[in-house]
Amino acid sequence: MAFVLTDFKHGDTTGTAPGIHSYTTPDSQADVNTAGYFNDLSATLAVGDLIFIWAVNTGTQVAILTQVLSNAAGVVDVADGTVLAATDSD
Repeated sequence: MAFVLTDFKHGDTTGTAPGIHSYTTPDSQADVNTAGYFNDLSATLAVGDLIFIWAVNTGTQVAILTQVLSNAAGVVDVADGTVLAATDSD
């Protein structure tokens, strides 16, 4: 599938700390971490920004944390991302 701008929420990007954003998609983790997926945001994403993503990994909805690795000439590349564990031991 493709990036959907209305499913992306910009976080605070003031100051020198990285921005923290969120995105929900039915796309797979592999699709989302492909270079160019977030190109529509090349004017607003900075290297080091974090993106909390609710995506699909092997058929299961998962929470993923990734960071912007590069943003040059309109091409945004993010890290593969880390699937966040959801443990409930009670």
